[in-house]
Amino acid sequence: MVSSVVDGVALRGVVGCLPDQRESVTDLARRFGDEAATRIAKATGIITRHLAGPDLCTSDLMEQAARRLLVGLGWEAASIDLLVCVTQTPDQPLPGNGALLQHRLGLRKGMVIIDVTQGCAGFVHGLWMASSLVKQMGGRALLLVGDTTSRLIDPDDRSVAPLFGDGAAAVALDVSSAAAPMWFDLGSDGAGAPYLSVSGGGMRQPGMAPRLFMDGTQVFAFTLREVPGSVNAVLSCAGWTMADVHHLVLHQANAQMIRHLAQKLSATPDQTPITLTERGNTSSASIPLALCDALAGALTTQPRRLVMSGFGVGWSWASVAMVCEPLVVCEMMLATGRNCPAETAPSATDAER
Repeated sequence: MVSSVVDGVALRGVVGCLPDQRESVTDLARRFGDEAATRIAKATGIITRHLAGPDLCTSDLMEQAARRLLVGLGWEAASIDLLVCVTQTPDQPLPGNGALLQHRLGLRKGMVIIDVTQGCAGFVHGLWMASSLVKQMGGRALLLVGDTTSRLIDPDDRSVAPLFGDGAAAVALDVSSAAAPMWFDLGSDGAGAPYLSVSGGGMRQPGMAPRLFMDGTQVFAFTLREVPGSVNAVLSCAGWTMADVHHLVLHQANAQMIRHLAQKLSATPDQTPITLTERGNTSSASIPLALCDALAGALTTQPRRLVMSGFGVGWSWASVAMVCEPLVVCEMMLATGRNCPAETAPSATDAER
């Protein structure tokens, strides 16, 4: 594991964006039967999930969240110095979503863009990367996280189809000498790769759609084995006990899992929001979406001591302890559809002109 502290960087705002299309337990019952759908909902705590329709890509959700965030902050797009884009469902193999969004958002030429392939630990990894880099560079950073995981799932696979929803979030950071430190703990164990995966590239047969595979038992065991130690590490670095923490925001994977982790960490239900009931597992976006869902009122009015922890594919895990000063904006929105037409390459004739 790696422990790191970043000081002098402030979190200014968070906006979450969800597709307006939803699938409920009632919809699942039509495919799997009433008894199976009820059993799945009881085991996972998930009742409804937002799913991206054919007219929405991951970049569309990120773009709309970023636009709303910039307006809410009163920041000009040209004032952003660093863009970190975290997704495991990019629109296309290359270029990454970062380049597409730099152009579509009107961010300035010459800025730094980093695309990160990360899953459920991706928000905290991205926060660490963005805050560390913008501290060195100076200026402002935009962190975009999100996935359209439903595109990787067989809708008839009852082991994963009822679990995953789609969503994205935009987070704004800037350098501030008054900002309190952020204490990070990050780690990985590649031995977990076979238990949560999507076959692709040379492994996938031509013409075969990529499909997500998950061994839930192994995921649960990994989470209980690694996450408490990571959370306790950042508490120790901050000099806090769990009683000092206002909110413990865990990756929203499974309600039962969150309750087990909270119990192991001596956190109360009031400290530990569970927002996946109407969202499902939204991968890297789940923590910032939980902030917008459950904590917007608190985060925009008073300082809050936060501990956030993401964990999943890889295996990978990442936790952060931080004092969050009142945010300028913290809100949720529904996607309104694609704002821009799909990017098209210039024709040979155009290239010759």
